Amino acid sequence: MSNPISEIAHIPTMAELVANGEEPEILFWVGCAGSFDERAQKITRDICKILHYVGIKFAVLGTEESCTGDPAKRAGNEFLFQMQAMTNIQILDGYHIKKIVTGCPHCFNTIKNEYPGLGGHYEVIHHSQLIQQLIDAGKLKAEGGESFKGKKITFHDPCYLGRANGVYEAPRKALEVLDAELVEMKRCKTNGLCCGAGGAQMFKEPEKGIKDVNIERIDEVLNIQPNIVAAACPFCMTMLSDGVKNYNKEQEVRVLDIAEITARANGL
Repeated sequence: MSNPISEIAHIPTMAELVANGEEPEILFWVGCAGSFDERAQKITRDICKILHYVGIKFAVLGTEESCTGDPAKRAGNEFLFQMQAMTNIQILDGYHIKKIVTGCPHCFNTIKNEYPGLGGHYEVIHHSQLIQQLIDAGKLKAEGGESFKGKKITFHDPCYLGRANGVYEAPRKALEVLDAELVEMKRCKTNGLCCGAGGAQMFKEPEKGIKDVNIERIDEVLNIQPNIVAAACPFCMTMLSDGVKNYNKEQEVRVLDIAEITARANGL
């Protein structure tokens, strides 16, 4: 697998840091999508650019990272989930990991809420929460990069970030500093609508019905005519992008992750 972040700078693995007698402030859990999906790799790069920019010492697990087990658990294979989770916990504990940032709400939810039941206890934050913390600390100021002034932006709440974990303000904080117009869809926050990929639905064909869930969501997006749909999950990114393509609206509506928007606004 090619390294999606090799062009930025050298990203150390935990094994390399430990060999040098060092430890990171934070472990970046890249996730399957962030490692293998070409679109999500761009988000991975931008999260790394942000971490470098603010001077946070971080590392990745590299080839030692495996799937958290979320898709297996949602699909009903509890045995496979526990196998994957226990392997990951063993590796994380072996490196004495305390704090983890994820690029995916599914990884975030699983490591934060389901690993403790198997003995894995860590402080876990989603990258939108990290960005909010950095904005609050004055380390990210949305200056020197792409201007979003006059743009109309709407944010799609990922299920496992929003309703499952109550994280609504962090991604919006990242958008509020842009001097853009933040508009909400009718179904947002606690009443948000799934993109259609959760519960392992990402990996199967849709069942018979009158409309795909992601098309229903994009219909709602297009009703408010935004320039940008902001996402914070690689699954949502895929489903929203496919919905926009379904209507041939790629030129009018861009789908960008919170990390991509933040990186562009800061000239990274």
